[in-house]
Amino acid sequence: MQRAIQSAGGWIGFDRFMALALYAPGLGYYANSGAKFGTMPEGVKGEGSDFVTAPELTPLFGQTLAAQVGQALVETGTDEVWEFGAGSGALALQLLDTLGDKVNRYTIVDLSGTLRARQQALLTRHGDKVRWVEALPDALQGVVVGNEVLDAMPVKLLARQGGHTGGVWHERGVTLADGALAWADHPTELRPPLDIPGPHDYLTEIHPQAEAFIATLADRFKASQRSGGKGGAAFFLDYGFPESEYYHPQRHMGTVMCHQAHRADTNPLADVGLKDITAHVNFTGVALAGQDAGLSVLGYTSQTRFLLNCGLATAMEAATTPERANALKLIAEHEMGELFKVIGFCTGEPWDAMGFAHGDRCHAL
Repeated sequence: MQRAIQSAGGWIGFDRFMALALYAPGLGYYANSGAKFGTMPEGVKGEGSDFVTAPELTPLFGQTLAAQVGQALVETGTDEVWEFGAGSGALALQLLDTLGDKVNRYTIVDLSGTLRARQQALLTRHGDKVRWVEALPDALQGVVVGNEVLDAMPVKLLARQGGHTGGVWHERGVTLADGALAWADHPTELRPPLDIPGPHDYLTEIHPQAEAFIATLADRFKASQRSGGKGGAAFFLDYGFPESEYYHPQRHMGTVMCHQAHRADTNPLADVGLKDITAHVNFTGVALAGQDAGLSVLGYTSQTRFLLNCGLATAMEAATTPERANALKLIAEHEMGELFKVIGFCTGEPWDAMGFAHGDRCHAL
């Protein structure tokens, strides 16, 4: 990291810092051999993980999501699933086990070699269907799934100092002070998408990389259609807000968060490469990026409503008591149910996606 800062003239933007901290070969968080995904912190049952995602909590998550993916495969006339950032491989296993012959090929796009090895070990029985790639092809068709992917894409930090009566916006980046990592702000023409009232200082993020990713995905879908393919659909599940909530005057400390050993902190400059760094998703920006690139928005809703629409309550009836307890964490408002949202896209005209049948919040975007 120090070499990167020095070679850049002594300062790098936070997006560059975040990219290196997470993805630098051999050193970044997702490029090293740490366990990362699991239900227990280091020293408990030998697991040594940093955080848990929905597929590790309960297989009911993937089994329920499979209902929406299966419908999308039928609507798009395809038999391919693409998963971005497959983590431990738990979601892939749940989808493959549930969808069966509806999926002919399952492609995982993941930059982490260590996670790939873990995924390969877990998905052995589906080895004839699963392949791994490190980048998008020039054209793709099928159904794309991303669970907690957008939040791990590097963001730019913007800091307003002095409030609306003459406040100046800066881009916050990282420099070196006596050999240690430190914050440093540079004046910038960049701005959040909304004006933020109030006299107070304000720290927030913008998400050019996540929005560019959605545009690129749309381009690859369209390339498939131009060559006679069938396009597809995409579903992203992540924590975040619509634009009006994301840039609310009271959210003045930003949303960047770090996770290590099942504890959260707000200092990404400490333990670099040893902990996850995330930022909440601006779903309005994601939706607009998709629409501007030619995709249709199928819907936007809370994870609670999405999973219930897809049949989670029925699946819980047949589950054991411990399984039901874990499934409740997916939909409880004080757990993952309200903080996590789901957005869906498709090529061509939108169709009635079951996950958004009740409680669609597109009007809030």
